[in-house]
Amino acid sequence: MKRVGIIGGIGPASTLDYYVGIIEGYRSKTGSNDYPEIIINSVNMTEVLSLVQNKDWKALEDLLLDAIDDLDNAGADFAAIASNTPHIVFDSIEKRSPMPLISIVEKTCRYAKEKECKRVVVIGTLFTMESGLYTNALGKYSIEAILPSDEEKRTIHDLFFPNLENGIVVPEDKQKILAIVGRLIAEQNADALILGCTELPLMIKEGDLDIMIINATEIHIEAIVDSIDGP
Repeated sequence: MKRVGIIGGIGPASTLDYYVGIIEGYRSKTGSNDYPEIIINSVNMTEVLSLVQNKDWKALEDLLLDAIDDLDNAGADFAAIASNTPHIVFDSIEKRSPMPLISIVEKTCRYAKEKECKRVVVIGTLFTMESGLYTNALGKYSIEAILPSDEEKRTIHDLFFPNLENGIVVPEDKQKILAIVGRLIAEQNADALILGCTELPLMIKEGDLDIMIINATEIHIEAIVDSIDGP
Protein backbone atom coordinates (compact mmCIF):
# COMPACT_ATOMS: atom_id res chain seq x y z
CA MET A 1 0.00 0.00 0.00
CA LYS A 2 1.41 3.37 -1.04
CA ARG A 3 1.35 6.36 1.29
CA VAL A 4 -0.70 9.31 0.07
CA GLY A 5 0.65 12.83 0.48
CA ILE A 6 -1.88 15.66 0.44
CA ILE A 7 -1.16 19.38 0.31
CA GLY A 8 -4.20 20.66 2.14
CA GLY A 9 -5.53 23.68 3.95
CA ILE A 10 -6.56 25.41 0.72
CA GLY A 11 -9.14 25.44 2.29
CA PRO A 12 -9.65 23.37 5.42
CA ALA A 13 -13.23 22.27 4.67
CA SER A 14 -12.35 20.61 1.37
CA THR A 15 -9.26 19.03 2.90
CA LEU A 16 -11.58 17.23 5.29
CA ASP A 17 -13.55 15.94 2.28
CA TYR A 18 -10.33 14.57 0.80
CA TYR A 19 -9.37 12.84 4.04
CA VAL A 20 -12.76 11.18 4.51
CA GLY A 21 -13.21 10.50 0.78
CA ILE A 22 -9.86 8.73 0.41
CA ILE A 23 -10.54 6.51 3.40
CA GLU A 24 -14.09 5.63 2.37
CA GLY A 25 -13.10 5.22 -1.28
CA TYR A 26 -10.23 2.89 -0.48
CA ARG A 27 -12.27 0.70 1.86
CA SER A 28 -15.11 0.52 -0.65
CA LYS A 29 -12.77 -0.32 -3.53
CA THR A 30 -10.85 -3.02 -1.69
CA GLY A 31 -13.72 -4.38 0.40
CA SER A 32 -11.31 -4.51 3.32
CA ASN A 33 -11.21 -3.06 6.82
CA ASP A 34 -7.84 -1.45 6.13
CA TYR A 35 -7.21 2.27 6.26
CA PRO A 36 -4.85 3.95 3.78
CA GLU A 37 -1.92 5.91 5.17
CA ILE A 38 -2.47 9.62 4.53
CA ILE A 39 0.05 12.35 5.26
CA ILE A 40 -1.44 15.86 5.15
CA ASN A 41 0.68 18.99 4.94
CA SER A 42 -1.71 21.85 5.69
CA VAL A 43 -0.31 25.05 4.18
CA ASN A 44 -1.28 28.66 4.88
CA MET A 45 -4.23 29.45 2.59
CA THR A 46 -3.88 33.20 3.18
CA GLU A 47 -0.29 33.11 1.95
CA VAL A 48 -1.19 30.98 -1.08
CA LEU A 49 -4.04 33.28 -2.11
CA SER A 50 -1.83 36.34 -1.65
CA LEU A 51 0.79 34.89 -3.98
CA VAL A 52 -1.88 34.05 -6.54
CA GLN A 53 -3.44 37.51 -6.23
CA ASN A 54 -0.03 39.09 -6.88
CA LYS A 55 0.74 36.59 -9.64
CA ASP A 56 3.97 35.71 -7.89
CA TRP A 57 4.18 32.34 -9.57
CA LYS A 58 7.81 31.68 -8.66
CA ALA A 59 7.09 32.12 -4.94
CA LEU A 60 3.99 29.94 -5.27
CA GLU A 61 6.02 27.21 -6.96
CA ASP A 62 8.63 27.37 -4.21
CA LEU A 63 6.00 27.20 -1.46
CA LEU A 64 4.32 24.17 -3.02
CA LEU A 65 7.62 22.42 -3.72
CA ASP A 66 8.66 22.93 -0.10
CA ALA A 67 5.36 21.35 0.93
CA ILE A 68 5.93 18.44 -1.44
CA ASP A 69 9.48 17.97 -0.13
CA ASP A 70 8.07 17.80 3.41
CA LEU A 71 5.64 15.09 2.31
CA ASP A 72 8.46 13.23 0.60
CA ASN A 73 10.59 13.40 3.74
CA ALA A 74 7.62 12.17 5.77
CA GLY A 75 7.44 9.03 3.61
CA ALA A 76 4.72 9.77 1.04
CA ASP A 77 4.98 7.82 -2.21
CA PHE A 78 2.94 10.24 -4.33
CA ALA A 79 1.12 13.51 -3.74
CA ALA A 80 -1.84 15.65 -4.74
CA ILE A 81 -2.81 19.27 -4.15
CA ALA A 82 -6.30 19.43 -2.64
CA SER A 83 -7.22 22.62 -4.48
CA ASN A 84 -7.75 23.76 -8.06
CA THR A 85 -6.21 27.24 -8.02
CA PRO A 86 -2.60 26.19 -7.25
CA HIS A 87 -2.70 24.00 -10.33
CA ILE A 88 -1.97 27.17 -12.29
CA VAL A 89 1.69 26.26 -11.67
CA PHE A 90 1.23 22.48 -11.69
CA ASP A 91 3.24 21.83 -14.86
CA SER A 92 6.25 23.64 -13.42
CA ILE A 93 6.22 21.95 -10.04
CA GLU A 94 5.57 18.52 -11.55
CA LYS A 95 8.90 18.76 -13.38
CA ARG A 96 10.73 19.49 -10.12
CA SER A 97 8.78 17.22 -7.80
CA PRO A 98 10.65 14.37 -6.06
CA MET A 99 7.56 12.14 -6.40
CA PRO A 100 4.63 11.58 -8.79
CA LEU A 101 1.81 14.14 -8.58
CA ILE A 102 -1.85 13.66 -9.51
CA SER A 103 -3.47 16.63 -11.25
CA ILE A 104 -7.09 17.46 -10.50
CA VAL A 105 -7.35 19.37 -13.79
CA GLU A 106 -5.99 16.61 -16.00
CA LYS A 107 -8.13 13.91 -14.36
CA THR A 108 -11.27 16.07 -14.63
CA CYS A 109 -10.72 16.95 -18.28
CA ARG A 110 -10.05 13.32 -19.14
CA TYR A 111 -13.31 12.40 -17.39
CA ALA A 112 -15.19 15.01 -19.46
CA LYS A 113 -13.73 13.49 -22.61
CA GLU A 114 -14.76 9.99 -21.54
CA LYS A 115 -18.30 11.30 -21.05
CA GLU A 116 -18.17 12.70 -24.61
CA CYS A 117 -18.67 16.29 -23.49
CA LYS A 118 -18.37 18.97 -26.17
CA ARG A 119 -19.20 22.21 -24.35
CA VAL A 120 -18.87 22.60 -20.60
CA VAL A 121 -19.42 25.48 -18.20
CA VAL A 122 -16.50 25.97 -15.81
CA ILE A 123 -16.78 27.82 -12.50
CA GLY A 124 -14.24 28.28 -9.72
CA THR A 125 -12.23 31.06 -8.13
CA LEU A 126 -11.52 34.16 -10.19
CA PHE A 127 -7.93 32.96 -10.58
CA THR A 128 -9.01 29.59 -11.93
CA MET A 129 -11.52 31.10 -14.36
CA GLU A 130 -9.21 33.85 -15.65
CA SER A 131 -6.00 31.82 -15.90
CA GLY A 132 -7.22 29.56 -18.70
CA LEU A 133 -6.46 26.61 -16.44
CA TYR A 134 -9.42 24.51 -17.57
CA THR A 135 -9.86 26.25 -20.92
CA ASN A 136 -6.45 25.12 -22.13
CA ALA A 137 -6.65 21.65 -20.62
CA LEU A 138 -10.11 20.98 -22.06
CA GLY A 139 -8.98 22.28 -25.43
CA LYS A 140 -6.48 19.43 -25.65
CA TYR A 141 -9.50 17.11 -25.71
CA SER A 142 -11.42 19.29 -28.21
CA ILE A 143 -13.84 20.39 -25.50
CA GLU A 144 -14.94 24.02 -25.36
CA ALA A 145 -14.89 25.72 -21.96
CA ILE A 146 -17.72 28.19 -21.36
CA LEU A 147 -16.99 30.85 -18.76
CA PRO A 148 -19.16 33.45 -17.03
CA SER A 149 -18.89 37.15 -17.95
CA ASP A 150 -16.25 39.22 -16.17
CA GLU A 151 -18.88 40.61 -13.79
CA GLU A 152 -20.26 37.15 -13.09
CA LYS A 153 -16.76 35.79 -12.46
CA ARG A 154 -16.27 38.42 -9.77
CA THR A 155 -19.68 37.67 -8.26
CA ILE A 156 -18.90 33.95 -8.03
CA HIS A 157 -15.42 34.56 -6.64
CA ASP A 158 -16.70 36.89 -3.92
CA LEU A 159 -19.18 34.24 -2.79
CA PHE A 160 -16.32 31.88 -1.90
CA PHE A 161 -14.92 34.13 0.81
CA PRO A 162 -15.24 33.89 3.72
CA ASN A 163 -18.22 31.55 4.01
CA LEU A 164 -17.79 28.73 1.50
CA GLU A 165 -14.03 28.48 2.06
CA ASN A 166 -14.87 27.81 5.70
CA GLY A 167 -17.51 25.19 4.87
CA ILE A 168 -20.50 27.49 5.34
CA VAL A 169 -23.17 27.28 2.63
CA VAL A 170 -25.43 30.34 2.42
CA PRO A 171 -28.67 29.46 0.54
CA GLU A 172 -28.86 32.89 -1.11
CA ASP A 173 -25.29 32.51 -2.41
CA LYS A 174 -26.11 29.13 -3.86
CA GLN A 175 -29.09 30.56 -5.73
CA LYS A 176 -26.93 33.34 -7.19
CA ILE A 177 -24.44 30.83 -8.58
CA LEU A 178 -27.14 28.52 -9.90
CA ALA A 179 -28.80 31.47 -11.68
CA ILE A 180 -25.53 32.37 -13.43
CA VAL A 181 -24.81 28.78 -14.39
CA GLY A 182 -28.39 28.18 -15.51
CA ARG A 183 -28.22 31.14 -17.89
CA LEU A 184 -24.92 29.95 -19.38
CA ILE A 185 -26.22 26.43 -19.87
CA ALA A 186 -29.35 27.66 -21.65
CA GLU A 187 -27.65 30.28 -23.82
CA GLN A 188 -24.59 28.22 -24.75
CA ASN A 189 -26.26 24.81 -25.02
CA ALA A 190 -23.71 23.32 -22.64
CA ASP A 191 -23.76 19.62 -21.82
CA ALA A 192 -21.97 19.68 -18.45
CA LEU A 193 -20.86 21.84 -15.54
CA ILE A 194 -17.39 21.49 -14.02
CA LEU A 195 -17.15 22.37 -10.34
CA GLY A 196 -13.65 23.79 -10.62
CA CYS A 197 -13.17 24.58 -6.95
CA THR A 198 -12.88 21.98 -4.22
CA GLU A 199 -15.38 23.85 -2.03
CA LEU A 200 -18.13 23.97 -4.67
CA PRO A 201 -19.34 20.39 -4.02
CA LEU A 202 -20.28 21.60 -0.53
CA MET A 203 -22.80 23.88 -2.21
CA ILE A 204 -23.83 22.43 -5.58
CA LYS A 205 -25.16 18.88 -5.60
CA GLU A 206 -26.28 16.36 -8.18
CA GLY A 207 -29.86 17.22 -9.12
CA ASP A 208 -29.50 20.96 -8.58
CA LEU A 209 -29.37 21.38 -12.36
CA ASP A 210 -30.78 19.44 -15.32
CA ILE A 211 -27.29 18.78 -16.63
CA MET A 212 -24.29 16.59 -15.88
CA ILE A 213 -22.35 17.95 -12.91
CA ILE A 214 -18.66 17.06 -13.03
CA ASN A 215 -17.32 17.09 -9.49
CA ALA A 216 -13.59 17.68 -9.86
CA THR A 217 -12.98 16.95 -6.19
CA GLU A 218 -14.66 13.55 -6.40
CA ILE A 219 -12.76 12.66 -9.57
CA HIS A 220 -9.47 13.67 -7.95
CA ILE A 221 -10.18 11.59 -4.86
CA GLU A 222 -11.01 8.55 -7.00
CA ALA A 223 -7.73 8.94 -8.89
CA ILE A 224 -5.85 9.13 -5.59
CA VAL A 225 -7.57 5.99 -4.33
CA ASP A 226 -6.72 4.14 -7.54
CA SER A 227 -3.05 5.09 -7.09
CA ILE A 228 -2.75 3.69 -3.56
CA ASP A 229 -2.47 0.13 -4.78
CA GLY A 230 -1.72 1.03 -8.39
CA PRO A 231 1.54 0.78 -10.34
